[in-house]
Amino acid sequence: MHEELAPAWVVDPGTPSVARMYDYYLGGKDNFAADRQAAEKIISILPNAREVARANRAFLVRAVRHLARSGIRQFLDIGTGLPTQENVHQVAQAEAPESRIVYVDNDPIVLVHARALLADNPRSIVIDGDMRKPESILGHPGVRTHLDLTRPVALIMLAVLHFVTDDAEAARVVGAFREPLAPGSHLVVSHITQGDLDEDAVRRGRDVYTTTTAGGIVPRTAAQVRGFLDGLHVLEPGVVPLHRWRPENAEPEWNGVPGGDILGGVGLVT
Repeated sequence: MHEELAPAWVVDPGTPSVARMYDYYLGGKDNFAADRQAAEKIISILPNAREVARANRAFLVRAVRHLARSGIRQFLDIGTGLPTQENVHQVAQAEAPESRIVYVDNDPIVLVHARALLADNPRSIVIDGDMRKPESILGHPGVRTHLDLTRPVALIMLAVLHFVTDDAEAARVVGAFREPLAPGSHLVVSHITQGDLDEDAVRRGRDVYTTTTAGGIVPRTAAQVRGFLDGLHVLEPGVVPLHRWRPENAEPEWNGVPGGDILGGVGLVT
């Protein structure tokens, strides 16, 4: 008997979603028991997982605000995740109301929430897309009509590339997204690193993520993260732990809990 596959929009609450796990780390409510259980396993391995997630979100806000103040008016956010406070469109449009934003994700719950949030915001849209297929995203009618790729764009790839576990594939994905960017565009990247975790902890963490919708995760070194920005003019202070990237309001340092770290930086296309 032929078994029909479920439509892509059907949510399987028994399979942990990395977007919903991230929502849980941030204290959100849009998650299922399987997401919470997987996230708690990660927290038992990586005690500062919530801190890493908060640092990533705060970096997003600071980077978008900086770029909007620098004149960027177009933002392409790959793997946006579930909406929280101070999303890209809210930060950018607070600085420049004419800013245009395209969010990209392939999690059905993310798409539903984002479309509801953006219903009254014609300058911001969300599309269904897989970052492993950059050409399909860049060629998507929504992207093509909403953004002008002949003008500067901020390409945002925060905490997503570590889900592309093959190094060559990750480089290909970044290269394909970078290729059409006009001079004056920026690439914003963040990525987890091993930090002071031992190899056994890394292995156990990877085992948890193999059960999720992402299918796996890999921490990379600082040199590898910098490699995603090769050929770009990297803004000061470079590729650094996110809480050290242009901190505002005396943001606290790490609290000393052992665990992984998350690095990031912003590169300018010249």
